Amino acid sequence: MLRLLVVGVFLALLTYLLHRRLVRAPGLPRPAALAADLVLVVLFVLTLGASGVGTVLDPAWARPIGFLGWSWLAVVLYLMLGLLLIGVGLLVARLTRRGQPRPTTDDGTVETPRRRLRIATAVLVVAAVAAVGYGTIEADRPRIVTVPVALQDLPAGFDGTRIALVTDLHVGPARGADFVQRVVDLVAEEQPDLIVLGGDLADGTVELVGSDLEPLRQLQAPLGVYGVSGNHEYYSDDAESWLNHWETLGIRTLRNEHVVLERDGDVVALAGVHDYTATEPHHPDMPAALDGIADGTPVILAAHQPRHIDEARELGVDLQLSGHTHGGQMWPLRPFVSLANPTVTGLDRFGDTQIYTSQGTGAWGPPVRVGTPPEVSILELTAANRRPVLLG
Repeated sequence: MLRLLVVGVFLALLTYLLHRRLVRAPGLPRPAALAADLVLVVLFVLTLGASGVGTVLDPAWARPIGFLGWSWLAVVLYLMLGLLLIGVGLLVARLTRRGQPRPTTDDGTVETPRRRLRIATAVLVVAAVAAVGYGTIEADRPRIVTVPVALQDLPAGFDGTRIALVTDLHVGPARGADFVQRVVDLVAEEQPDLIVLGGDLADGTVELVGSDLEPLRQLQAPLGVYGVSGNHEYYSDDAESWLNHWETLGIRTLRNEHVVLERDGDVVALAGVHDYTATEPHHPDMPAALDGIADGTPVILAAHQPRHIDEARELGVDLQLSGHTHGGQMWPLRPFVSLANPTVTGLDRFGDTQIYTSQGTGAWGPPVRVGTPPEVSILELTAANRRPVLLG
């Protein structure tokens, strides 16, 4: 209840601010002003309801509320950025035109600051809605991203191994089982040797959202299907319940532990840790996850957040697979995401340890992606020290 109250107060203040800047400041005529305020109130109610979809409200009937409410928050982001730019622009115009006669329109009418503000505001609203409209379409179309990864001393049996990394589905409030099914179909078409689910698969409780992950039961790979927790598994429900639910879908969860994968007589270790921010009894314990791995065995680590990379480097991990950042999800947020993460997207190297950070397959909050398309990552392993075959 306290969380709902805090969210409600925040959204109410945001709605009031938008009323002041989009309705009052441009001086909309009364009929248009009343219509605009009505729209703002309806969107406020939808957004407040969206915050409870998956936890209080059943997505089976409330998902349209979640989709519209969260999408409106994406529009608000661009409205606020645009209003800031408009404010700066008007200030600059006022300073540069001080003492000069006001410009006139083609019909000779004096162009007042309020008229300019009304035009700028109308353009901003159209642009914000258009950007989010494009972003919802972009977010609904995950793409396959193939990444070659050369690992030192990779055994011959694993040369050419293809790993599918699926992370940050975030189903529940805005997207459901149909989206998961399309992701599963994409993975199946690639026929990977190993599948890793990198956490943040759902937002909500197992009771209300668990069924949205049902298509994951269809995932199959010769070396297995594995998963690790993300931070969102701890937000809405007991993380243990979520991981146990994954197990019923055929996903082997790695809870500060590792498995030894064997292929053609060669072995590679796949380790997994709990989320970076998880508390006891799920605190991430990388030494425990790596304990017992024979010297010289290549180690692949599944860890939701890139922030595990420093410890992974110190402990000799060869390759870390992560997500969490969404690549920023919506332009221009990526620089802010980079402030909290050592790497944001793509393949990177820290010492002898490589890390691949997926932009994510779904979207958190607003089902919107602008400039950071969703992806299913296919990592193709090769031996860095493989000698070329000489012909003739």
